[in-house]
Amino acid sequence: MKLVWLDIRTVGARQAVLEEALHQRVDAVVTDDLADLEGLPPTVKKVFFPDGKELPAEFGAADVVVVDPRRHGLPAELAVRHPEVEFGRFTEIIDAPTLEDACRSARDERWSVLLFRDPTKIPLEIVIAAAARSTGSLITVAQDVAEAEIIFGVLEHGSDGVMMAPRKVGDATALKAAAEVGVADLDLTELTVTATEHIGMGERACVDTCSHFREDEGILVGSHSKGMILCVSETHPLPYMPTRPFRVNAGAIHSYTIGKDERTNYLSELKAGSKVTAVDIKGQTRLVTVGRVKIESRPLISIDAEAPDGRKVNLILQDDWHVRVLGPGGSVLNSTELKPGDKVLGYLPLEDRHVGYPIDEFCLEK
Repeated sequence: MKLVWLDIRTVGARQAVLEEALHQRVDAVVTDDLADLEGLPPTVKKVFFPDGKELPAEFGAADVVVVDPRRHGLPAELAVRHPEVEFGRFTEIIDAPTLEDACRSARDERWSVLLFRDPTKIPLEIVIAAAARSTGSLITVAQDVAEAEIIFGVLEHGSDGVMMAPRKVGDATALKAAAEVGVADLDLTELTVTATEHIGMGERACVDTCSHFREDEGILVGSHSKGMILCVSETHPLPYMPTRPFRVNAGAIHSYTIGKDERTNYLSELKAGSKVTAVDIKGQTRLVTVGRVKIESRPLISIDAEAPDGRKVNLILQDDWHVRVLGPGGSVLNSTELKPGDKVLGYLPLEDRHVGYPIDEFCLEK
């Protein structure tokens, strides 16, 4: 989870925005008026940012005070005089010297609030790299939620947090959702193959992503929402064709896979720009972006498997040797060579699904 700092200094409907922000549990409220911080609950960090103003003698309810060293003095010196609050450093990056200031702040300060004037994210990449061994936090100013999503992903690590001034009620909710950049890791289960069957022609989907899969990584696919098998990407060498480490030959178009927010998607509805969850053999996950889905008519094979507790799982794949799934320890198993007793890795969600969302209701799939 990334940090969300909501900047209310220029907000009109302040009370409504604050109520939404507190309901969404944003991490911090930022203001240049200490009176705004009075009465805020302890669940939110209270940030005083007197940009362009002189510092007051006392900081009231503030937890963090963000200062511009050119106007207010160095954070370390201010911290000696005011040990009751934390200090952060504001840097506006417009050229090489201010970029170096930002890198220095990222290495040394507890909080670094960064405003990049140019649209390129290259300077932010440089600051993130400079802060690699730092224990402080980078808070980058975003103009809107779309920019915040980009900032959260820069250099694969992203800024630790974003500060954004909401333009309307609803922006705080959207920003909080954007901050949930990761997906929860999953508990995978060893499944035992019970049967395979060649079932004739049908349409299968190859999911081509914008990411390079690792050799022990793929996506979860299954005929039923409560049982899926880990289909490996085409990172492993094959005869007659080059590897395609961005692709998973995933299964028949009716199949489920896991997308964003733990929601399932049919393979048939994925398209360029969709998100799917990549999973490795340890259950570690990350969201990847779909670049293309290829749906073509191919022979299909049905694979039945069973969990230790008796739950049944089915997966329908292209009936070809080069289409593979993952087994324990990262073993790569050719689908056409699977036989009863073989072990494969799978995932067994507990909830049923309604339009893809998990829900606790009766649902029989067979």
